[in-house]
Amino acid sequence: MTLKSIFIFNTILLLMTACYNNPLDVDASKIQVGTKYINMDSVFVNADSVSFLEAHNSFLKEINEIYSYELGYCLGIRSIKDTTVFNGIKQFVSDPYIQRVENEIAKQFSDLSPTRKAITGALKRLKYHFPEGKIPNYVVFMNSLFSSNAFATEKEIGIGLERYLGYKTSVIQELPADQFFDWIKEGMDKRYLERDAICSWVMTHYVKDVDGNLAENMVRWGKILYLVNAAFPDEDPSLIMRYSVEDYKWATENEYALWKYLVDEKLLFKIDEKVNANMLREGPFTVGLPEKGPDRLGQFIGYRMILKYMEIKKISLKELIEMPYTEIIVEYEID
Repeated sequence: MTLKSIFIFNTILLLMTACYNNPLDVDASKIQVGTKYINMDSVFVNADSVSFLEAHNSFLKEINEIYSYELGYCLGIRSIKDTTVFNGIKQFVSDPYIQRVENEIAKQFSDLSPTRKAITGALKRLKYHFPEGKIPNYVVFMNSLFSSNAFATEKEIGIGLERYLGYKTSVIQELPADQFFDWIKEGMDKRYLERDAICSWVMTHYVKDVDGNLAENMVRWGKILYLVNAAFPDEDPSLIMRYSVEDYKWATENEYALWKYLVDEKLLFKIDEKVNANMLREGPFTVGLPEKGPDRLGQFIGYRMILKYMEIKKISLKELIEMPYTEIIVEYEID
């Protein structure tokens, strides 16, 4: 091979590499976020009355919203008097079933440092794209008594660890089938934990809620999922969608048929709460579409819209979240 040939080959290789670079794979290592982590669940299980009082006063001051939600909504403890709260929590953790749940949490989440690292890295990448964007003061690990996966308040993210113990775990299998359907239990997968935490924060603090037609809501969800993708640039798109690999493959293979259905049925610009719920909310499948397909196919189409739009426009994420849905939908073409 001549020197000229080597030069041409290397140039082509560089161009090919550039084409395959992930624009979301940014270096955010120097970004500082300052988020702190609290394992509230561990405190409840292990604290005596003295150490609990100290934690109780700290929680009231630092994570009041999540603490009040945990006590009042999850555990049904209405009074915040110290002795009443402590006795109520001890009664909760002494329940035989809860003890087995806590043992499973202790086993599966004995080391939360990888989770903390993943969430902190994701928050750094969000901060990279949104220097003035809001970042949680605390991430709180808890046992929500199966009330919540991950949710965001004004200043914190709460994560119900019991909701990530895995479908095949005995304590999950024992949940009443008339309240926790199989599709709900199947979603209690540890691999979604960090994704859910960031998704809850993004949808609460970064992408505005809308009260419009299906297309507008689909694009909103597409923006949310794209920001989650930006927070986890190396993750498979199936995880970003909270799908199995098989479900994501089914959705991509049927993308054109899904879009045609929305157009033919004139659903895109329809303002109908039931239509939005059918296409966007969690369930065993997407209502109105083949039951062998996954749920939330409206979210999926919205995500695909944003992926294709960003391939074409290459704008910043700050510009993206302000972009009207009408500007995005006109660029959507299915290969």
